[in-house]
Amino acid sequence: MTRVLDLGAGWPRDTSGPDNALSGLVVPPLELQSREPDEIGGRSAGDERKRRSAQARAAEAEKRHLQRLARANRDDAVPHRGSFAPGGGRVNPLDGPTLWRATTVQACGLWPFVSGSGAPMTGVPLGQNISTGATVCGDPFNWFTRARYISNPSLFMLGMPGLGKSTLINRMLIGLAAQGVVPLVLGDLKPDYADTVRALGGQVISIARGVGGLNILDPGAMGAAATRIGGAAGQALASETHGRVLNIVAALFTIVRGRPISDHEQSVLSACLRHLRERTPDGQTFRLPQLLKVLEEGPPRVRQVTLDRGEESRYRDAVDPLHRSLLGILDGPLGDTFASETSTRIDPDATAVCIDISGIGEADGQLTAAAMLAAWSDGLGTVAASHALADAGLAPRRWFFTVLDELWRPLRAASGIVDRVDAITRLNRTLGLADAKITHTLKDAEALGSESDKAKARGFVERAGMVACAGLPRSEMQELGRVIGLSRREIEMVSSWSSPPGWAQNGSNEEPPGRGRFLIKVGGRPGIPIRVVITDTERHLHDTNTRWIADGDADRVMAERAAVMRAVRGGDLSVETLPAGPVRDILPA
Repeated sequence: MTRVLDLGAGWPRDTSGPDNALSGLVVPPLELQSREPDEIGGRSAGDERKRRSAQARAAEAEKRHLQRLARANRDDAVPHRGSFAPGGGRVNPLDGPTLWRATTVQACGLWPFVSGSGAPMTGVPLGQNISTGATVCGDPFNWFTRARYISNPSLFMLGMPGLGKSTLINRMLIGLAAQGVVPLVLGDLKPDYADTVRALGGQVISIARGVGGLNILDPGAMGAAATRIGGAAGQALASETHGRVLNIVAALFTIVRGRPISDHEQSVLSACLRHLRERTPDGQTFRLPQLLKVLEEGPPRVRQVTLDRGEESRYRDAVDPLHRSLLGILDGPLGDTFASETSTRIDPDATAVCIDISGIGEADGQLTAAAMLAAWSDGLGTVAASHALADAGLAPRRWFFTVLDELWRPLRAASGIVDRVDAITRLNRTLGLADAKITHTLKDAEALGSESDKAKARGFVERAGMVACAGLPRSEMQELGRVIGLSRREIEMVSSWSSPPGWAQNGSNEEPPGRGRFLIKVGGRPGIPIRVVITDTERHLHDTNTRWIADGDADRVMAERAAVMRAVRGGDLSVETLPAGPVRDILPA
């Protein structure tokens, strides 16, 4: 039993008086006491307890989140295909934001930009960086003269057929022509560049049987420049012209014979050429039949070189091999093309030049080789004449960009081409021209006849300032990596571009995964992977599959292409000037 102490027991009621220690004290009901404001005001004690509890829970959740991130970011904890979290899948880069380009006038409020991309921006716009989406610009001319990225203004391009090698070169050709550089396509074999040169207002010269010829004894632009310059400088240029003509004649004899001519035969040819030059009035040229006549007559200057000592038999023994080879040229497969006057000379003031030899048959190796040699001799002679006139102050300085596509074909045609291209790759800085050489693989050099030619061809890649790779097999990339230095990732990436397209289920056309993709290498720097997207105008000017258009559409497409070129040259791209068709549909009104 519990006893309760009654402190008021025995205390009479109403005897404490009107005031005591508890008078005036108001005590709120119990259910309202938890809501009573505390001494700092504003919040009740219950609210404060709830706030502290929520803070503790948030701190604990943050701690658990940081612990999960630390565990997920450990090298031994990240799964093979990425972390198991939103956005944690395996991916090379994050997709770049949408890029916009504008002039400083249009984007004056955003200029100067707070950051920029690491992609080179000097030269012809080529495409977008596959990894970052940034615009990539470049070409051997601007990277040598302006950016100083390379020490040799040359480009070597390799890749499997149909992946856009000539398309990229076509883009460079158009961009450099807009900058005042003169493109020279000295031997267009397909042709790939003739339509573009025409659209640029340039000159297209066709060489083939029954189409056009080239007099290899014509001094061309160099002879005209030597006469115009005069004096000692003009005499030096005339001597250079004589040597260039002698070399191309000797190369032509080499093609016909299948072996080089001897040193004394070159001396006989040189004496014949000098004899003809001295007896030909200024402004006129001589041809191969006249060279044959000089050999038959045997003037004293020529006889002196043969050491005939006044004996006719000794002279005939010395010149008969040359006589037979020259008859073989005139009466053989090369006579119609090289025995007549030059049908069209190269215009030194042309904005672009293309020597089209696509009319020569694929099986006619001798004529192809001779046409290539003659085209290169005439074209480089024009370059030398332009620089000589500029040095003399008689013409403005001009720079040139030479293109040699399908390199494997001329290299196999004759050894003289190998020596010619080898000289260009070593002297193009001195010659004032940039060049681009295109072939399929390094194995193209292995098909050459002699070991010396193979070594010279392999040196083209080693001396190139820029190397661009389209899709290539892994074995080829590994071989190329030993020459220019490629990482394992670069080899895998370019090798994947050589895969064929997928099996389309609906019959639609699927492009190969590597079409328009290139890896640009400069020295030991990491490669720049780019994706080239061409415009509708470029696509129409450069279509290498024209012969695969069926159902009689080829004539229509060629007519539309001709209309586009006429509109480009005339500066009128209105719809009314074009025939109805897809070309008209893509042009603005």
